[in-house]
Amino acid sequence: MAQLPFEIFDGDNHYYEAEDAFTRHLDRKMRRRCMDWAVLHGRKELLVAGTVNRFIPNPTFDPVARPGCLDEYYQGKNRAGASIRDAFGALEPIHAEYRNRDARIEIMNKQRVHGAFFFPTLGVGMEEALIEDTEAVVAAFRAFNRWLHDDWGFAYQERIFAAPYLTLVDLESAVDELEWVLERDVRLIVMRPAPVRTPGKCRSLADPYFDPFWARVNESGITVAFHGGDSGYGRYFADWGEGGDVESFKGSAWKATVAGNRAPFDAMAALVCHGLFHRHPRLRVCSIEMGSNWVPWLVQSLKRAYGISPKDFVGGDPVETFRRHVWISPFHEDDVRLLKELLGADRLVMGSDWPHAEGLADPTDYVRELAAFSPAEQKLVMRDNAERLSRRAP
Repeated sequence: MAQLPFEIFDGDNHYYEAEDAFTRHLDRKMRRRCMDWAVLHGRKELLVAGTVNRFIPNPTFDPVARPGCLDEYYQGKNRAGASIRDAFGALEPIHAEYRNRDARIEIMNKQRVHGAFFFPTLGVGMEEALIEDTEAVVAAFRAFNRWLHDDWGFAYQERIFAAPYLTLVDLESAVDELEWVLERDVRLIVMRPAPVRTPGKCRSLADPYFDPFWARVNESGITVAFHGGDSGYGRYFADWGEGGDVESFKGSAWKATVAGNRAPFDAMAALVCHGLFHRHPRLRVCSIEMGSNWVPWLVQSLKRAYGISPKDFVGGDPVETFRRHVWISPFHEDDVRLLKELLGADRLVMGSDWPHAEGLADPTDYVRELAAFSPAEQKLVMRDNAERLSRRAP
């Protein structure tokens, strides 16, 4: 454990969903179209839209990988060429703190984690799995958010800030769901960085059509997190001959090289270029578990586009707009010094991804990547920035 003179605020923690996360509050009539469980060949399988879903290889999460066991693998320190299965090592029975908030608080005390944002593990892959059925998307995540409030709460003890999942596939339902979570003291919501598949048409997240939703977010002062998962780029992968299915921990050399940057780059470019922050100037957005290698590319691209045609950017300099409204949680193996130069230390948020296999076994170890930061800057990244985002903007 790294020694710090303060407790940290972790911008990326996870739970492992209970088996009834999507079904506890789901109308039984919708189970066939949404989520259900079945035993096939002696194995419990998750059915999504009537089909076995492989986004998570073992969606019961029991057994599960040890926190941080893939850290070196994803840092590129796998020169022996071990398979990802070998890198996982032995699995272990699920721990209480992965599913129980009071047990988790005890672990956070030991880890010196004062507070944390909590995101889905399974849930970030489910919108795409249901995308052809708008009613099912709405029903599934309405049920999910009620389970999340039951088991974790949206601001439990002012330490666990679990993010309900909001989708824009049906605007009226999105506004209703937003009102429901706001009434329950939500501090941040999570969405997927992807175009919105509304019936009959795809739209940008920043399309003015969705302004009734964004206006309410803007007014409320909550934070919007975009988290990595299945953003629908399977169709893009398929165009390159890489297959259309997205399965966690199953990739290829091509996907490992290009795919991780595509969704956050496109989504953040859309938010800036389509004028969302100009129309809703109090919005605060976080990019979580999508790394930061795409940020220099986006900054360079925005500068060039603005230089060519400044009239296309209604809010003025797009790089300044991006800096003003967006916080980044870089992977701990990223070039955080370059990111600080581009955006400033006050726009960086540490995220351990605990207890995931690809994250850090000890969240405080993130500070080791901040050796070039001053003590004051380290505290901004390790605690202050995320803690500020956990409070509604004044």
